[in-house]
Amino acid sequence: MSHPLNDAALDQLFREARSYNGYLDTPVTQEQLEQIWDLMKFGPTSANCLPARIIWCRSDEAKQKLAACSMPANGEKILQAPVTAIIGMDLEFYENLPEFFPHTDARSWFVGNDALIEKTAFRNSSLQGAYFMLAARALGLDTGAMSGFNNSAVDEAFFAGTKVQSNFICTLGYGDKASIFERSPRPAFDRFNSII
Repeated sequence: MSHPLNDAALDQLFREARSYNGYLDTPVTQEQLEQIWDLMKFGPTSANCLPARIIWCRSDEAKQKLAACSMPANGEKILQAPVTAIIGMDLEFYENLPEFFPHTDARSWFVGNDALIEKTAFRNSSLQGAYFMLAARALGLDTGAMSGFNNSAVDEAFFAGTKVQSNFICTLGYGDKASIFERSPRPAFDRFNSII
């Protein structure tokens, strides 16, 4: 039986965690990036479809290329962050289902059904993006998810010749507390929840 995490862990993952707009000048290593993946890959997805594909922009050249596809304010964040991850979604994820979900012929559910492919890829890569942020926080890093960029331009610059499309981007590093705003309101349970 699992046991509840202690308050310090819950604070780190949720209550005290923030979306950062700036980062300290502290590098993020390839080992840390691999550790993030090695945690987030265990988060559940439909039929273990795992559609997320990540490009980790760590070099100055990659960050410049991504910043050029983004709103100016977000471009500045990308250039300043040690790493910005492009969370993409593979629209051919189903080709891996014989390996990742061998219990049944799940591949046949998707072949020729573009609407189901797109809906499944988007939903599950979004879930994986959330797992990415929680994994980074669990490892002591901070994140800043963003959608203020030109998806088509990012797809052309980073995913050309593939069936991968960008979902969202997320900066990564050790957050600079001076870069965050006062936390926005969060509602109590009764406001948006019903138990029936």
